[in-house]
Amino acid sequence: MVRRTRNEIKKYFSKDLKDQKMKFPEVDDPQALFYQLNKTEDKVFSKTIELIAQKFTYARYTPLLYYKGKITQPEKLAQKNMGKFMKVLLIKRLESSFYAFKNTLGRFISSYEAFLNEFNKGNVYVSKKYSNKIFELLENDDDLAIQKLIDEDKAQKYAAKDFRKKLVVDLQNDLEVLKEIQKLWEQINRDPKLLTFIDQLKRKKVLKNNKLIIFSESKETALYLAKNLDKVFPRKVLMFSGGSSRQIREKVIENFDARARYPKDDYRILITTEVLSEGVNLHRSNVVINYDIPWNPTRLMQRVGRINRVDTKHDKIYTFNFFPTQQSNDQIKLKEAAQAKISAFISMLGTDARLLTEGEPIESFEIFNRLMSKKTIVGEDEAGESELKYLNLIKEVRDKNSRLFEKIKRLPKKARTGRKDSNLSSTLLTYFRRGKLQKFYLTSIKKEPEELDFIQAAKILESKINEKRYDIDKNFYQLLDKNKEAFKFATVEEPPEAKRKGGRSSESYLLQVLKAKDIRRFPGFTDENEAYLENVIREIEDGGLPKQTTKRLAKQLREELKKSTNPSRILALLKIHIPEAFLKEMYASRSSARVYGPREVILSEYFL
Repeated sequence: MVRRTRNEIKKYFSKDLKDQKMKFPEVDDPQALFYQLNKTEDKVFSKTIELIAQKFTYARYTPLLYYKGKITQPEKLAQKNMGKFMKVLLIKRLESSFYAFKNTLGRFISSYEAFLNEFNKGNVYVSKKYSNKIFELLENDDDLAIQKLIDEDKAQKYAAKDFRKKLVVDLQNDLEVLKEIQKLWEQINRDPKLLTFIDQLKRKKVLKNNKLIIFSESKETALYLAKNLDKVFPRKVLMFSGGSSRQIREKVIENFDARARYPKDDYRILITTEVLSEGVNLHRSNVVINYDIPWNPTRLMQRVGRINRVDTKHDKIYTFNFFPTQQSNDQIKLKEAAQAKISAFISMLGTDARLLTEGEPIESFEIFNRLMSKKTIVGEDEAGESELKYLNLIKEVRDKNSRLFEKIKRLPKKARTGRKDSNLSSTLLTYFRRGKLQKFYLTSIKKEPEELDFIQAAKILESKINEKRYDIDKNFYQLLDKNKEAFKFATVEEPPEAKRKGGRSSESYLLQVLKAKDIRRFPGFTDENEAYLENVIREIEDGGLPKQTTKRLAKQLREELKKSTNPSRILALLKIHIPEAFLKEMYASRSSARVYGPREVILSEYFL
């Protein structure tokens, strides 16, 4: 697979783009749309955040945490996660639309009342099935289905007396909190967000004259928007969600995909949930509106990616993001108030904010700036290097100089050359292959062989067409032997018997250290740290890491453990020897890298 970024295509395929009359549109800086809350609305909005984040225990969704009997660690974790998910769900609905929030609030109250009713009869129903299904439903933002699943899937019946009294206390407290919130919202009679949106759609030139793609994280908000916008723009609004039919999907393609076989122009406004943020082209439009905050900035890039296509007819792409704020005539104060609201969401949630931003640890003050950054929309790794530069170079040689291409293709194995380079004096770079596995090693007289990735090796090997070739000297053969040994060591198939006879191998020692409870379950690790550690353990168990790496790492860990058993220090050592990018590369290449057949030296370059 070759990954091509837009910048690389512009750089290396500019002639192809020109010949095919294609272009990438210019991406405009995102624009903020502020919906202003009056004093009453702002007070209710802020109080609601405080209640659902600090006063609400979510006991209805975590009953096993109150169970007097024994529960397993996975069950305990699943219950805790369920409480966190439901908290994030309420926060998302509150910001999405008042309509969606009020509906969700009503469902929470009904669920609590039904649960308390059963509890008073002496029954507590707990389902252990829904904890996995919930991920899928949350991804589709279908809280109606979540509530239904939780309420109806009564998989296991417990006696109410087997639960601590605190459960009923917390259940009643939560129900009172929910009813308090519901009462607060009875005084809210208008929807400032919808009113602002309709006004902007009528007044803003870009929004008046173009096809629009409106994204919402809530299916209910999307339906609510479609119903209300259809009154203002009759028969011009189309709504698509995960539950939409194939016919609706066809209408989306016909009206918004520039490559549609039978294009139509029946609809100008498309309202959709996250289901259309990947895999569908919508580039007859050049405007994306995020009706609710996409807390994970990656989603913003995916959404805009639907219209940021190479064959669009549009010269410019526009993005609009909605933010809640207090009423003001001052644009600076509007922005500051919006940032304060976002800060309230995240700070009130505390560590659970990771779920809101979907795993990405973003500080509250960062969110607004990230969402309003052009860099976020086009992708932050656009400047990254890839193999495309060299693949394109080879393609040019093939197409324009077939004789040279043939000469390169027919170079014998073990081809070698010499070159002057003061920065790499007396070093040797060797390219090895065994089956489909390819490796590059760089070594010198004083240094042990170092494994390089393709990009590192290609940058060293790259030279000018008229660069002079030099003869190799006597050190070449000694260095080649060192690189050969390194490659052999990395690809040797060690029989299981040898491991047992020789005592503990580096791999078994590493596994013993990393699987120790005080390391593997260290409470100071973040989610990302834990995931990284599990990936390292899996790679060691599968024999996926180079033997040199495990041997060197085991040696340093032994030395470190003589001084202290600090898990953070051990993690730091791991990351020095096994970078996360290397792990990803190992995972991606494992299925295709077959280590069979003879070891081959493909070519070497010696630097004088």
